[in-house]
Amino acid sequence: MFNDIFLTIYADSSYLSNGYLDTTVDCIPGLKNIRLREFPTSIRTTDINDPMLNFILGETERTSKSSAIIFNTFDALEAEVLNALSPLCPPVYAIGPVHLFIDQLPENSLKFIRGNLWKEETECLEWLNPKKRNSVVYVNFGSITVLTPQQLVEFAWGLANSKKNFVWIIRSDTVVGDSANLPSEFVEETKERGLIASWCPQEQVLNHPSIGVFLTHCGWNSTIESMSCGVPMICWPFFADQFINCRFSCTEWGVGLEIDNNVDRVEVEKIVRELIDGEKGKKMKNKAVEWMKKAEGATGINGSSHLNFDKFVEVLLSKKNNNMMA
Repeated sequence: MFNDIFLTIYADSSYLSNGYLDTTVDCIPGLKNIRLREFPTSIRTTDINDPMLNFILGETERTSKSSAIIFNTFDALEAEVLNALSPLCPPVYAIGPVHLFIDQLPENSLKFIRGNLWKEETECLEWLNPKKRNSVVYVNFGSITVLTPQQLVEFAWGLANSKKNFVWIIRSDTVVGDSANLPSEFVEETKERGLIASWCPQEQVLNHPSIGVFLTHCGWNSTIESMSCGVPMICWPFFADQFINCRFSCTEWGVGLEIDNNVDRVEVEKIVRELIDGEKGKKMKNKAVEWMKKAEGATGINGSSHLNFDKFVEVLLSKKNNNMMA
């Protein structure tokens, strides 16, 4: 069943070379009016021998042999998709947002283990402390996304011209084939209201009351962490699943505004101002807070994710016992 769906999408991907990325696909259970441009890039390929496409086809085929499947999401967030998957798969359990369970661990446990690929700089938290509530733009494009030098400059001047405070995470390899050198004029212009760091403890930053909006690449970890902290997003997807995450954030969940791939400083400035000061930003903030409360409820005692995790463990133990008796 899964392979049939993927191959149908592949057949439609001939549109890519003809400029029809806005063509909608209606053959995916649980997904309505999704456009070709919103599918993961590993599926939007015209090469049937593409390694990533074949890897995904192989993995989806293996799901039929699984005892259970877990997802880092929660029932209220993706109920329609989860319900559509249920008759097609082994038992499906939404057990997220997983990072919220960390706070429930005892201090002497494995709580200190982190999943970051880069060393965190905690100085940004002190920098945020005196800032007004919901006044700071947090910018982080994740651990893999790269920008062209022109995109870096456009983002920089968009932030500068917005006149808003910002924390911008810029890795050493952020810019394609070049060092991430910001214009000296930009550095001078923003020295009182901007902080540049190479990495940070993202969950702590998103939880800080001064953060008003998250300019993100829409990786799933960043997306669900932002919603769990009640922070709306400016969405700039780069590759993989980021496009469909962006689509749901903006269209289904009401917590994001998409920015064009061809970054323009005027658009960046406009959207930043709208989300920090505008009425649309206030509505999106309220919606994000609603999702935050639902995420907290899902991971609380007797919440849906908490109960789903218990059921998942029961399935594994039952499977183990059956194998031992066989």
